[in-house]
Amino acid sequence: MSWQCASFEFDTDKPVIMGILNVTPDSFSDGGQFASAEEAVARGRQMAEEGAAIIDVGGESTRPGAAPVDAEEEWRRVGPVIEALAAEGLCVSADTRRAEVARRAVAAGASVINDVSGFRDPAMRAVAAGCDAGLVVMHMQGEPATMQDDPTYDDVVAEVRDYLRDRAAELEALGIAHDRICLDPGPGFGKTASQTVELLRNLHEIARLGYPVMCAVSRKSFMKKAYGIDDPLARDEASAAETLMACELGATVVRTHNVPATVAALADLRPYVLLGLGANVALVAHPGEEQEGKIAQLNHAIGQLCLLPDTTIIDIAGFYGSEPAYLADQEEFVNTVVLLRSGLPPLELLDCLQAIENGLGRVREVPNGPRTCDIDILDYQLYHFANDRLTLPHPRICERDFVVKPLLEVRPGHVLADGTPVDSVPESERLGRAWRL
Repeated sequence: MSWQCASFEFDTDKPVIMGILNVTPDSFSDGGQFASAEEAVARGRQMAEEGAAIIDVGGESTRPGAAPVDAEEEWRRVGPVIEALAAEGLCVSADTRRAEVARRAVAAGASVINDVSGFRDPAMRAVAAGCDAGLVVMHMQGEPATMQDDPTYDDVVAEVRDYLRDRAAELEALGIAHDRICLDPGPGFGKTASQTVELLRNLHEIARLGYPVMCAVSRKSFMKKAYGIDDPLARDEASAAETLMACELGATVVRTHNVPATVAALADLRPYVLLGLGANVALVAHPGEEQEGKIAQLNHAIGQLCLLPDTTIIDIAGFYGSEPAYLADQEEFVNTVVLLRSGLPPLELLDCLQAIENGLGRVREVPNGPRTCDIDILDYQLYHFANDRLTLPHPRICERDFVVKPLLEVRPGHVLADGTPVDSVPESERLGRAWRL
């Protein structure tokens, strides 16, 4: 997946770091630190040298209860900084919810518009449609001045996900390219600490929408409750830990005050692994309940995956029935795909997976024949090789409907480690027709 921001294109297979540059007197943790244009430009250069790919320049505090500033004052603060940093060849983001400021920022060289109000304003959508900047669409319940008064949700994860999906669809309906859009669930914006934590621990639900996802947790107030840290300036280590967790769950763009701490934390980001699971022989099932028996076996295998060392399950597709492929004279299959983060090397992981298969009575006498459980490594981030035990990516992924459909459920638009799009084979030409159970 890539994120297109004017002339900059970012590969989001590894996290893209956005450094926060607040040119404000009243931001919650760094207000007034970079009040002059000279100080702000120097700070932007420093963050770029430390590893920030994007510098996010903001001229209005959006902390809870913050008073708004008018467009002219906001532009007076950010305009010279955006122009200077862009002139030096840096990718600059304009953190603004005002269409006039966004328009002037793009004209001055900004390559990203970061709108905390989620492009609700038709004038802001018109600016987005009239340029080629990358767009950060954020969820916020209410306005900064009132957003923390009484944030209420029936299901914070589902409501934020659906809001972001709908805002992105509105932008695409205006002709804005899918790959220009990044989604930010807005931790701490119109959300209690508990709601923010629930949202962050389910970030994979936002990633399933198929857009780059931003993690913007740096120094946020929810850490006071989650970590017991009162001073925002003392939250950088916790922010970095939260950022690493968010990236394991699918965040691809990270917004941070402390670039070195974030870079150091992300050095521990584990590669993602996609596994395909299938079964068409139920060890224990009453007549007429064979499908339930197959599902039970796959669930047992998933439970065993939870016990693998240095490995975390991130997401699991639904179950899909499928016609048998390659060997037609056998029962229908039940299949799913599991997304992991793992520190196990591929061949060591393969040994673990075969042990799980063996524990479920896997028989390998007939190629592509009946099985109690089959676990294939479909794709392992950064690995593209073949030996006598394992080929990565799996050479038959794209021709198998029972793999493609569940895989695209958890990783929409996925491109394999060898550069092949998973949906490169038309559905009508795939083997093993699959359907959602």
